[in-house]
Amino acid sequence: MAAVPRVHPITFRPIFKEKVWGRRNLGRFGKVLPESGNIGESWELADLASTSPGGGGGDPARSIIDNGMLTGSTLHEAMGKWGERLMGDLPRSDDGGFPLLVKYLDAGENLSVQVHPGRSYAEAHPGAHSKTESWYILDAEPGAVIYKGLKPGVDRQALAEAVGCGRTEDVLHPVPVEAGDCHDLPSGTVHALGAGITLIEVQTPSDTTFRLYDWKDRYPHRQRRELHVEQGLECASLAPAEAAVRMPQGECKARLLQNGFYDLWELLLEAGEPAAHPDPGNRCHVLMVLEGKLAAGIDRFHSGQTILVPVASLGAVRCEENAMVLAIGLTRESAPDPAR
Repeated sequence: MAAVPRVHPITFRPIFKEKVWGRRNLGRFGKVLPESGNIGESWELADLASTSPGGGGGDPARSIIDNGMLTGSTLHEAMGKWGERLMGDLPRSDDGGFPLLVKYLDAGENLSVQVHPGRSYAEAHPGAHSKTESWYILDAEPGAVIYKGLKPGVDRQALAEAVGCGRTEDVLHPVPVEAGDCHDLPSGTVHALGAGITLIEVQTPSDTTFRLYDWKDRYPHRQRRELHVEQGLECASLAPAEAAVRMPQGECKARLLQNGFYDLWELLLEAGEPAAHPDPGNRCHVLMVLEGKLAAGIDRFHSGQTILVPVASLGAVRCEENAMVLAIGLTRESAPDPAR
């Protein structure tokens, strides 16, 4: 009988994306960057059979394992080999992939104003995929803002008029940010990442993005990209965006969000403590090392690494050196489309 491969926590090779709005700040957070280029994104955990040409570049995006017996294999292949020992009772995404996408983003310039569709739109439009995302702020320059939702009183007609006249910024809600803030952006939220911010993005596994505005007056050097005004206006939510959440001062553990697709915990760990999602259930979970060091068996994990902890190895990871960790749990429920 063939030996059953040992299941263990796995790490991945980052997938770097050069962007016109990127810069070189991810090196401060443990990422070993290519020698040149403005790196806007580092895809940490991905299992997409395809991506949009204007987002992920049009090719598949499948994370490559970087430790253990499956080194060089994809996450998708590990799901096939390990099955329930990896996933537990967590179902795959609609296209058979892993139901989460995790990235670092580093913005030297404003990103385009975007909207992602909800389930009802995706179900009515083949090729579109719903997307909810969340941002954890790692670093923000003084005065940096994100654009999250619309200003009070802006209706769909006012949004359409602003977009049509090139005044989109006038109707957006600017939100100052600082390190440690966590923002949830349900599908339909009109949003843009502002310049001078580095963050972690956790999202459902979709690359469908509708651009409403690309700051053409502010950044004339940028190549003009396709806008999707009709689709974006149809998907845009008019509901007020929720405020940021932070771990309360003096606490060492806090759930920052739970949105029906995943939850996100911030953990401050001391050497010797277990490093794990506080309530994983019978599901795999993800750990992102922001500071310090973790360990599991012979493997050591440092800042900038993302770890997928299979169900069969729950409890295997411990804190080796005082650490700050984001723990992401995956849920089986489905979040409703936001109210319009």
